[in-house]
Order: sequence, then C-alpha cells, then structure tokens
Amino acid sequence: MRQLILDLLPESSPTLDNFVAGGNAQTLALLTEWLAGTRTDTSFCLWGEAGSGCSHLLQASGFAYIDAALDPALKSAPTAEQLAVDHVEMLDETGQIALFNHFNRLKMAFGMLLTAAAQPPAHLTLREDLRTRLGSGLICRLQPLSDAEKAEALATQAKERALKLTPEIIDYLMRHAPRDMRRLSAIIVALDQYTLEQKRAVTLPLLRELLNQEANA
Repeated sequence: MRQLILDLLPESSPTLDNFVAGGNAQTLALLTEWLAGTRTDTSFCLWGEAGSGCSHLLQASGFAYIDAALDPALKSAPTAEQLAVDHVEMLDETGQIALFNHFNRLKMAFGMLLTAAAQPPAHLTLREDLRTRLGSGLICRLQPLSDAEKAEALATQAKERALKLTPEIIDYLMRHAPRDMRRLSAIIVALDQYTLEQKRAVTLPLLRELLNQEANA
C-alpha cells in the first residue's frame, strides 16, 4: 500500500528540525535543552496518543533507539550512555527489569534515558520501582496536531519544495491520505518527484492519480 511513498520515507528521517511542533513548542524547547545536557535530570518521558510525535522525537534524539513494541524484553538494548526506549507500556517482565537496571546504570554514569509511552509513568502498568524511576525525571505530554496545524505544515513543506498547493488540494490530501504527519510529509515528497517525472503542475487530478497509483501498487 502506497509503496512509493513508503520508499520515500527515508528522505524525511526524523529530526528535531522537521518535527512539526504545533502546540508542543514548549515541550520541544525543554527536550532540546535536556538533550544539550544543560539539565541534570537522568530521564525524560514523553507521553501522548498515537500520532502525537513521541516516536519521531525519540528517533530524532540521536540516542540508541529501542522500540519495546518490537522488543518487549529489551534484548537488543545496548549499554549506551544515551538510550531511547519507545512504547515502554509494552515491556514484559524481563524488559521492565532491564529498563530498571538501565536507569540505575545511566544515573550512576551521568547518562541519559529518553522514554515514550501512551500515558504518564504514574498510570502505566509497570513495576512500582520502574514507575517511580521514570516518574522522577522530566515528564511532558505531546498534544496531537490539529487539522489546521497539519494543513499549515503541509503548505510550508510544499513551499520549501517550490510546490504550489491550493487550499483545495491540501483539503483533499487531509481527507484522503493517512493522517499522521510523517506519512503526509512523505506524500509531499512523492508529489514533488511525481510532478518532475510527469512534467506537470500540481493539480487535483494529478494528486488523485498519484494516490490511486500508490493505493493499487
């Protein structure tokens, strides 16, 4: 499904610069400050609903990244000085013990642990000692972007690529494409390439053509 768009995703690898903050500007500023080492907190926990951008920021941190949804026992977690663990609510018993030990190791070594979850640490179904550790650091909620913020971000990204998108085209994209910003941004990349290949300006029929081709791929 939408194979071309998925193939183009590496061009939009998560960074702090391409994170669309929306109402999360203060959280992004605090995270940037923490990543720069200007704070002494061992851990920073981001939480929010799916699509709010937690995974984007963890991958953008430059830390060794582990997704507990794929590795609930944290078997692949390295003994890095900077560790990012996504979806901590998915940790199994072994993974919870491992994260507890990583936290203690990083605290002793003045390292840094960045985590993300669907809820704040106090509400997670985890070992009490792990919840306490995660709750002792910085905790911020990421708010999902509104449709208006997504539309504004798409218009900005298109402008940076010299693509002229009318409000009608952006509205169609918002109604017929995946709603998370990474996929929407990937469609802008694909649309840019498609217009160059077809030597055609961006129109609603051209956008429909691209999305139909991807849906049938």
